[in-house]
Amino acid sequence: MSRPPGRKETHKISRELFVLTYGALVAQLCKDYEKDEDVNTCLDRMGYGIGIRLIDDFLARSAVKRCRSYSETADMIAQVAFKMYLGVTPTVSCNSAAGNEFSLILDKNPLVEFVEELPAERASLCYCNLLCGVIRGALEMVRLAAEVTFLQDKLKGDAVTEIGITFLRKAEDRKHKR
Repeated sequence: MSRPPGRKETHKISRELFVLTYGALVAQLCKDYEKDEDVNTCLDRMGYGIGIRLIDDFLARSAVKRCRSYSETADMIAQVAFKMYLGVTPTVSCNSAAGNEFSLILDKNPLVEFVEELPAERASLCYCNLLCGVIRGALEMVRLAAEVTFLQDKLKGDAVTEIGITFLRKAEDRKHKR
C-alpha cells in the first residue's frame, strides 16, 4: 500500500513549481521592460509585497522567538527562513564592526536551478532581486528597516551568490488607521 505524499514531498514540488514559474516571470519582465534596472525594480517591488505577507506564515509555522540582535535576525533568516522556503541554508557572515551588516552566502541558489547564464545584453539584470525584496518586506513587518542588495551573483561569474543586509535602525512604531 502506498501512502500519500508527505508534507516534505509537497513542499519540494511547490518549490520546483515556484522556480519554474519564477523563470517565466523574469523572462516576461525582460520582454516588458527594455532596461534591466526597471526589471530589477519590479522584482524588488514584487518581492517586497511577498515579504510583507510571508512573514505571518513564517512566524506561525516556525514558532520562533523574538530575536534580540541583528546577528540573531540574520541567523534566523538563513537557518530557518531560507531552509523553510527554499530548502537551502546560506552561510552568514558579519561585515561590520558595528554589527549591523551581514552577508548571506549561498553556495547553491535554487532560483537559478534551470538558468545557465544571463544573456550578454542583460548583464545588469539582477535575476534573483525578488529575494532582496522578500527579505526587506519581511524585516519591515517586524519593524526592522534594512537595505538588502546582491553583492555577488554566480550568474554573473562570481564564485558565490551573496546577499548583503544592512540593518538601518529599528523602524518607528506606527499607528495604522483602519
